[in-house]
Amino acid sequence: MPGLRTLALTVAVKGGARWESESRSGWSHLLEHLVFKGAGEMGARDIVERIEAEGGSINAATGYERTSFEIRALDGSLPLAMQIVSDLVFRPTLDAAEIEREKDVVAQEIAEAFDTPDDHVFEMAQTQAFAGQPLGRPILGSIASLKPADRATMGDWRARLYSPDRMVVAVSGAVDETELLALAERWFGSAVAAPADAPEPATFIGGTAALTRKIEQANLVFQLPSLAAGDPAIPALRLFTEILGGGMASRLFQSAREERGLAYAIDAYQEPYDDGGVLGIYAGAAADRSVELAQVCADEVRDLTLKGPTDAELSRAKAVLKGSLWMSDESPASRAGRIAAQTLMFGAPVPSDDTAARMEAATAADLKAVGERVLASGKASTAVLGPKAAAPAGRAFVERVSQ
Repeated sequence: MPGLRTLALTVAVKGGARWESESRSGWSHLLEHLVFKGAGEMGARDIVERIEAEGGSINAATGYERTSFEIRALDGSLPLAMQIVSDLVFRPTLDAAEIEREKDVVAQEIAEAFDTPDDHVFEMAQTQAFAGQPLGRPILGSIASLKPADRATMGDWRARLYSPDRMVVAVSGAVDETELLALAERWFGSAVAAPADAPEPATFIGGTAALTRKIEQANLVFQLPSLAAGDPAIPALRLFTEILGGGMASRLFQSAREERGLAYAIDAYQEPYDDGGVLGIYAGAAADRSVELAQVCADEVRDLTLKGPTDAELSRAKAVLKGSLWMSDESPASRAGRIAAQTLMFGAPVPSDDTAARMEAATAADLKAVGERVLASGKASTAVLGPKAAAPAGRAFVERVSQ
């Protein structure tokens, strides 16, 4: 993009926690930590100092289906950025002492997630939604599953997880295409693939979980089975989610927070995977109002499904989502990340104009149809974390939404 002074590089691989057996749970996330401890001829400090010397920053993330590395830097930094990420994914040091030290760091991260109610409640709901499957296990793994990891096993896991045949290199901003292609060939072109079997298909199981803690507020998550990332109805689902609980004008915010004062925080979200997904609601509320809040949440999902959105709601949701799309297009980091994810999911980037056109074409009937698909199975996953009085809220949601 001409005239820009910054660039963003994202290297993403189709692989993450869904590729792990139960005995290797958390290994992908641990590996992401370990590669920053040394790679190629660089030590841990060298990696960050070289990037920051170019006015940049580096980050990484491990999910269920993707692992990604991102560098943001000034114009002219692409050669350095490509070399560093190539070293991270293909030539990490994986020092034995660092592996043991980093296990302790991840153990602290696991404890922190457990101690953070609005983090742990999502893990509880995910475990219920996909019980007995990789999607139902925490991305961080457990202390027991991380214990056997050593230099040899992590080296083998790196080769399988960061395989170049499932890897995408995406750059946005101040970049020259000819330079990009030459650098990609130099730093990524000779890597040897180590194919891995695709994960087993996901099955939404559902169930209720409650954990009593002596804290002031209850944290609630309600999930319903939803659509896969490649489903043609995804634009309608995104609009459905926005109208349900996407912002201050949404139905949940207005009915639960503004009109009834039942929640201090409430929103809806959708998480698509390769072969399924979830439509979820998160809320924070007083324990003694949690059952009523759960019933209101269920009622709003059912009402939006049965009656569909108003013309004003549908128009507003389209404007919000298109605005978010165009604004993300103005950020090189957002563009690079989205291009990488879309290429892994669909085989090629999806032009923003196409995405916007599909959202604009969605009708009220399309949103009703999406709601019907979400409710069709009669299954739900719920999690409640907080005072004992809030525990029945999960069951209350299930009973109400299934009517």
